[in-house]
Amino acid sequence: MTKQRIYLFDTTLRDGQQTPGIDFSVEDKIAIAKMLDEFGIDYVEGGYPGANPTDTAFFSKKRTEKASFVAFGMTKRAGVSASNDPGLAGLIQAESDVVCLVAKSWDYHVKVALGCSNDENLESISGSVKAVADAGKEAMVDCEHFFDGYKANPAYAIACARAAYDAGARWIVLCDTNGGTQPSEIRDIIGALIASGIPGDRLGIHAHNDTGQAVANSLAAVEAGVRQIQGTLNGIGERCGNANLVTLIPTLMLKPAFADRFETGIVPEKLAELTALSHGFDELLNRSPSTQSPYVGASAFATKAGIHASALLKDPRTYEHVPPESVGNFRKVMVSDQGGKSNFINALKRRGIAVGKDDPKLDKLIGIVKEREATGYAYEGADASFELLAHRMLGRVPEFFSVTSFRVMVERRFDAMGRIRTVSEAVVKLSVDGVEMMSVAEGHGPVNALDIALRKDLGVYQSEIADLELVDYKVRILNGGTEAITRVLIESADGEGGRWWTVGVSDNIIDASFQALMDSIVFKLMKNRDMAGRVAAE
Repeated sequence: MTKQRIYLFDTTLRDGQQTPGIDFSVEDKIAIAKMLDEFGIDYVEGGYPGANPTDTAFFSKKRTEKASFVAFGMTKRAGVSASNDPGLAGLIQAESDVVCLVAKSWDYHVKVALGCSNDENLESISGSVKAVADAGKEAMVDCEHFFDGYKANPAYAIACARAAYDAGARWIVLCDTNGGTQPSEIRDIIGALIASGIPGDRLGIHAHNDTGQAVANSLAAVEAGVRQIQGTLNGIGERCGNANLVTLIPTLMLKPAFADRFETGIVPEKLAELTALSHGFDELLNRSPSTQSPYVGASAFATKAGIHASALLKDPRTYEHVPPESVGNFRKVMVSDQGGKSNFINALKRRGIAVGKDDPKLDKLIGIVKEREATGYAYEGADASFELLAHRMLGRVPEFFSVTSFRVMVERRFDAMGRIRTVSEAVVKLSVDGVEMMSVAEGHGPVNALDIALRKDLGVYQSEIADLELVDYKVRILNGGTEAITRVLIESADGEGGRWWTVGVSDNIIDASFQALMDSIVFKLMKNRDMAGRVAAE
């Protein structure tokens, strides 16, 4: 049976840029467009040329090689001809292959937002589409608020889609702009639209995630007949975000309900790069990837309970819905106080540590982990610290350096201008290859001062930690009172793209932080020598 083609449209650079806290530069947009183009996305929407200097500069040249490059903008104004509308002219003149026109399809918005008649809005849609087509570019129309518009006035919503279709639009995209439509409504409304005479292979879906159903609504639309899906990388977008293409793509390609009937433009080899694409995008945004993201999250193929781990060792299909390597992810059996021997054997095996089931060292390691977790450690979230602990149990961690002592001072005082200043200073005494050293540093807070002092001079190892960066720091109080036990988790990264977590626990927050800092540095030195496992440094 010949499979039907599903076209993927990415709006990360336009709709995704409306995410609070995200503001792409031209360089960011160029990098993201290249990522999407190389991955195999069919359409890359770059933004709104003329709306701001960044988008205008971005559209000064075509930014994709294989993907269709899309410019977004408004239909012409009511009462003005297409040839005399400067906004439409700017869209057509932009260096793009496609022009996506946003049009009102809810009569309430036509009246309130546009202030024109329903017929004038229909003329704006058809006139704009014809102008784009006459210029030799592919035209598509985003029917804004289509589903809410249909529920309010079905005949007019269909008329808006019909105006775009009759004028020659390649795609009429149905937008759930407010994100409140349910999957069953999506199916029924699209079915009615197709029954009215607009074929499904000319229809697309643009879903927002305000009820957490953007992916479900997009898949319901495909089942109803649409053949283009719009979405964003990692589901970014205004309010609760857009349909997540990183979730939709593997579902379309790996789940028989869709894979047996449809195909995308993405080859399996590229699908295996999905996790790298998702995490690389988060890296560009300077944020940590969500651990529980479907398919690509660090926990997507993670197992904690011992009985589950035992079954995984026998057959991964017992607790995995797809092979993790198909999307570039990997299996992780976490180590915790709930884990049995199977967890630990699998976790150690993944790190290249072979331990027999009856080896007394294994029992000792399990006992230490469970004892430490009872006091507040959390190795399931600190892979690097667990690996170092396991290596130490087996006597495989070189003593790169040893810390003799450290001291941290915090002084609150008035400066010469009479303003209050808080100054943190740390002193670290350590030994490297028998050479005693002392480093002193000031920092923004005691932990920062301690971190700077510790990494200020490691003698022969100093150059090896030049690319080490602490990217996240989390503190959790485990019981009440000012004398509470504190757990510190630190995420580190290096120039090779590796990321790992380390943990420290103490009734002193500085001491807990120091433990995690020490583990981070030792793990980096181990990693440089290929002595550290791949799992922790992902």
